[in-house]
Amino acid sequence: MTATLAPAPFALPAPRATRDTKTLHRLAFLALLAGAAVLYLWNLTASGYGNEFYAAATQAASQSWKALLFGSLDPGNTITVDKPPAFLWVSGLFAKVFGFSSWTVLAPQALEGVAAVGLLYATVKRTSGPAAALFAGAAFALTPVATLMFRFNLPDALLVLLMVAAAYCTVRALEKASPLWLALAGSAIGFAFLTKMLQAFLVLPALALAYLIAAPTSPLRRLLHLLGAGVAVVVSAGWFIALVELWPADSRPYIGGSTNNSLWELAIGYNGLGRIFGSSGGPGGGGMGGGNGNIGFGGETGIGRLFGASMGPEISWLLPAALIGLGAGLWFLRRAPRTDRTRAALVVWGGWVLVSGAVFSFMSGITHPYYTVALAPAIAAVAGIAGSELWRGRGHFPVRMALTVMVAATGVWGFILLDRTPDWAPWLRWGLLAVTAIAVAALVFDLNRRRLAGVLVVAALLGTSGYAVATASVTHSGSIPLSGPRSQQGGMPEGTSSTEVVQLLKATGTEWAAATTGAQSAASLQLASGRPVIAIGGWNGSDPAPTLEEFKALVAAGKVRYYVEGGRGGGSSDIGEWVTANFEATTIGGQTLYDLG
Repeated sequence: MTATLAPAPFALPAPRATRDTKTLHRLAFLALLAGAAVLYLWNLTASGYGNEFYAAATQAASQSWKALLFGSLDPGNTITVDKPPAFLWVSGLFAKVFGFSSWTVLAPQALEGVAAVGLLYATVKRTSGPAAALFAGAAFALTPVATLMFRFNLPDALLVLLMVAAAYCTVRALEKASPLWLALAGSAIGFAFLTKMLQAFLVLPALALAYLIAAPTSPLRRLLHLLGAGVAVVVSAGWFIALVELWPADSRPYIGGSTNNSLWELAIGYNGLGRIFGSSGGPGGGGMGGGNGNIGFGGETGIGRLFGASMGPEISWLLPAALIGLGAGLWFLRRAPRTDRTRAALVVWGGWVLVSGAVFSFMSGITHPYYTVALAPAIAAVAGIAGSELWRGRGHFPVRMALTVMVAATGVWGFILLDRTPDWAPWLRWGLLAVTAIAVAALVFDLNRRRLAGVLVVAALLGTSGYAVATASVTHSGSIPLSGPRSQQGGMPEGTSSTEVVQLLKATGTEWAAATTGAQSAASLQLASGRPVIAIGGWNGSDPAPTLEEFKALVAAGKVRYYVEGGRGGGSSDIGEWVTANFEATTIGGQTLYDLG
């Protein structure tokens, strides 16, 4: 292929839309949103409260405005969750309006997922047309880890929505070099920081690079616009950090997961550099090793991690296609004008994939497979944009071969992923292989038929859609959910509570019905009884809150009725020792309690 022809396939004019095709595209978009809504909302409450740790915080937020603001674990505001509270602002307000229940705990994430799918469609459509946008939206919606996270109560659903919003605003900013749209992109990232801290910043290099390369204005203006967007990031994230730091510590909850009651330290330590480099940190400085352990902690670090047993089934179904399409797209557009919108879109989404993918592959701190949901929209967008452009240019042999390799890699890799669960729907992997073979043969021999496009889409999405539907059909709970066809309680077990103890707590009239070590045990008691329970030591019992002196003061004031022994966690033993030395134990429903009243 000559150099003069290199950019031609990606420079072909898109077919002009008629009134009928516009109507068809609108109907297809509505079908996409409806399908995503069904996938994410169908039988949603079968998983109960999902992650009880965050469900208890939503319950607290529905009862206390201060708990809503800070993300407290209980309405008495003893300690917060170990994440910033933006995602709890959504679920807490939802529960305040519609009442606290399993549905109000889980539905916000499902609705955020539908919104993210719609916004990804709108973003891709602006640069690459409705066909690429429909494929990208469908591929995103049907990514197994996306289906999992949009049916579960973790911060990642809102994080992904806000990152997609930032990409949308960046694409709008690129059209006319708009500093306002770029500042809105920065604001979206700032609020994403208030959802899951430094992970939100992983998309910043791609967004900034795309604007720096392709915005239709002078280099100086591009730099000034980026500086303004940086200020927007700082302001939209920093206001809450300043609020927490300036608020008197004795009148707000302890910042769970921090070592010094500081949200800033939590962002940089446990939820920041500690996640990447595996340094000490974690709740109360306890730290947990990640990476090389069991499947729930990401598997072995390295270039193959995203394809491995832990992360592969979650996210990698279209990753080979996206990487091939990204390389092909950048090569064929190497001589395009600086402001070329297709190349700018590939820089936005491709940079997102490369930076986030590299961090997830090599981070050695606490790492869970579901983190990879942050890659899902970018992988889907690259596959949709590159696939659509290669399809339009398939009359050129090198372009058609690049598309053929994309399709073949997707089908073969999907077969390998499905073969990892050989007893589940074995027909699916063989069907996928057959469809892929047909699509590859048709491309190689240049069978230029309209129905071929449908075969290519089926070959691309059959494996991931089957696994996504399987994920939606089973229940998930625990702290580390995994996608796939088997119901499981992922990660560390939730707390349990006997019926007798729950009834006892329901009958209390004190500010806190009970206290126990560790947030998981406390959450279980609080959810079951509907009464506030102090989670001594936070997530794993090692946070320095409440202190022994603070707990003694609460007991002396008659604010805590029971201490429930046996909570999870190794810290705060001084409180347990003080209770056992000064109060009489009783066993109810198989659990040991101390009446502190």
